[in-house]
Amino acid sequence: MLNFSKRHKMKKIAILFSLTVLMVLTGCQDLTDLNENPNNVSQTHPQLLLTNIASNAFSVDGTSSLYATRILVQTDGENNNQYYSWDRASFDNYNMLGEVTKMMQEAERIESNEYIALAKFFRAYYFYNLTLTFGDVPYSEALMGEIEEKYLPKYDTQKELFVGILKELAEANDLLEGNITIIAGDIIYGGETGKWQKLVNSFRLKVLMTLSKKEGDADLNIKSAFANIFNNQPIMESNEDNGQLVFLDEEGSRYSEFNSSSYGSGMYMSSTFIERLQDRQDPRLFIYSGQTKNAKEAGLAIDDFTAYEGGDPLAPYAEVNDKAAAGDVSKVNLRYTTDPTTEPHNLMGYWELQFILSEASVRGWITTNAKEHYENGVKSSFSFYNDFAKNYESYVEPADADAYLLGTKVAFDNALSTEVKLELILTQKYLTSFLQSGWRSYFDHLRTGYPAFSQLPGATPPTRWMYPNSEYLNNTENVSAAIERQFGAGNDKIREIPWWLN
Repeated sequence: MLNFSKRHKMKKIAILFSLTVLMVLTGCQDLTDLNENPNNVSQTHPQLLLTNIASNAFSVDGTSSLYATRILVQTDGENNNQYYSWDRASFDNYNMLGEVTKMMQEAERIESNEYIALAKFFRAYYFYNLTLTFGDVPYSEALMGEIEEKYLPKYDTQKELFVGILKELAEANDLLEGNITIIAGDIIYGGETGKWQKLVNSFRLKVLMTLSKKEGDADLNIKSAFANIFNNQPIMESNEDNGQLVFLDEEGSRYSEFNSSSYGSGMYMSSTFIERLQDRQDPRLFIYSGQTKNAKEAGLAIDDFTAYEGGDPLAPYAEVNDKAAAGDVSKVNLRYTTDPTTEPHNLMGYWELQFILSEASVRGWITTNAKEHYENGVKSSFSFYNDFAKNYESYVEPADADAYLLGTKVAFDNALSTEVKLELILTQKYLTSFLQSGWRSYFDHLRTGYPAFSQLPGATPPTRWMYPNSEYLNNTENVSAAIERQFGAGNDKIREIPWWLN
């Protein structure tokens, strides 16, 4: 070990050497340029921002939506999502949009079309979620505090938001067209611009399908726009193109629900979801759910459909708790909390695209075979779990998917009525939503009524969330104007009907 005198002397030499090198390298550079706070740098490469943005956007979106879509029940208290009694949501997505804005600025600084394109995609993704959550939200003036000192942004109409979202996605596609630059920092597609372009266009189709109630809006021209993208732009072609985050057994990269404390004694499967899977003899039941305690102790096989049972989502939680305590309610399959890598989480999977295309075909938006798309969606979902559900592969082989598609409650016949076809498609889409794609199935239900969700008298599924209190405190004039424009003054309520559902 060096003594203090020697260490002090060597430290002085090192500092002088560093200063000499710095002077040589910088020449006549203004010293103010060298006096930047290293913890608050003004410039960075967009790849450093992309990794965090993608990790956030593609991670599992918690369990709140699973209560609202009758997949989970709570037994140690009333869950406001399960009983449709929520009130406010937050504007936290604007924090991520702040990072996206910075990525856009840095991408423009280095003139990188691929990072600009991804910034536009993420802007579209976050604003899509924000507007479906609330209705009108700040868009055109949002995130302009540092640029134009606009700290109290106006609220754009929901129609303006969707027009803007679709425009940004179209611009992202154009920027990625023919671009073969490897995207550094890309944890989703390993830098492949072509796969990002497929996701962007597939997401465009998703946004357009979200607006199915606005098919007659001449400004949006939804049917024509959908067909044009489908016929002329690259879209996902298989599970190889899934927009998914693959987890690693490393600190900060493990599955989002690994070791999650929320999967404690009070979280169980809903009878609604269990029974839908049982009625169709759907082997994905074994992948999503654990056997009941009594079934396991009785030695029932994993593939015995009678070994699974859910709790009534409408019953008082104490009643379901008694049933669970008696060993007659299934919990979530342990693999979701004990396997640090389990399956990837999909922001959008190939099966979702196929169900969207099947619905579009039924609606007459495209001239393809709805049955083929529908069956592709089911097969690709089985294939996904065959690839990633460790120790459960044998239940979801290709032959199992083929047999499943022949089932009475699953088989798709082109001669069926439009409504029956839509119910089949939306139900299968719903059955793929276990810890995948966030609130997608709930919004599909609001849009189509499928699948039907049981509800208590007077407690219909809410159509939105109330604006955060912070907006009333800090942006009072603009949030009040938005509420009055949409629903009438003072009607910031969870069952008011936003534009996209009118």
